[in-house]
This record gives sequence, structure tokens and C-alpha cells, in this order.
Amino acid sequence: MDRRQGQFQIGQIVRHRLFDFRGVIFDVDPVFANSDEWYEAIPEDMRPSKDQPYYHLFAENDKTHYVAYVSEGNLLPDDTDTPVSHPDILDFFDMTASGYMLKSVHAH
Repeated sequence: MDRRQGQFQIGQIVRHRLFDFRGVIFDVDPVFANSDEWYEAIPEDMRPSKDQPYYHLFAENDKTHYVAYVSEGNLLPDDTDTPVSHPDILDFFDMTASGYMLKSVHAH
């Protein structure tokens, strides 16, 4: 199986291509690894291919914080230089001059 590298990295801030939210990547699956129920809940005309990297994000919009699972094709780099304020970020990452650095206890 071709397990290609994802376009984005853990600790990178990204935003969704269609929906108004952004987040910090905290894990990557080389291909879809969520439930069939989750996948089937996506409207068929918007359903992304399972054969691409999927990213786990500490996500936020203007109303709330949550964890999102997003296909690579639906993500874009976030270039606003605005930190993400999700409350779980500091449990997983240290803030450095270059951005979010995964704490060693969570590094693979």
C-alpha cells in the first residue's frame, strides 16, 4: 500500500477549504480511519475520497472549540499568524518561536 506523506504537519495551523473553521493538527492518518457511520453522514456530493491523508485537528470557529477530522483535500494552510485558542492545545503542544511543537510525551 502506498502510504504517502501528508501535505501538512503535526503542529501546523490549517483552515477548512469550505467551512469557517481553523485548527492545529495533532495527528494524521495516511488514509481514512474513522467509522463508516461518520463517513456516511457526509452529504454524498461533498464526500471526500478515503484514499488520502486525514487530519485530526484541535479546531475552533467563532462559537466553539471541538475536535475535527478532515481530509487533506479540504484543508488549506492558515496564514493569519493568529494562534488557535482550543483549550486542549497546551496539553499536547509547547508554544515556540516557530509555532506549536508537540510535547515529547506525545511524540511518536
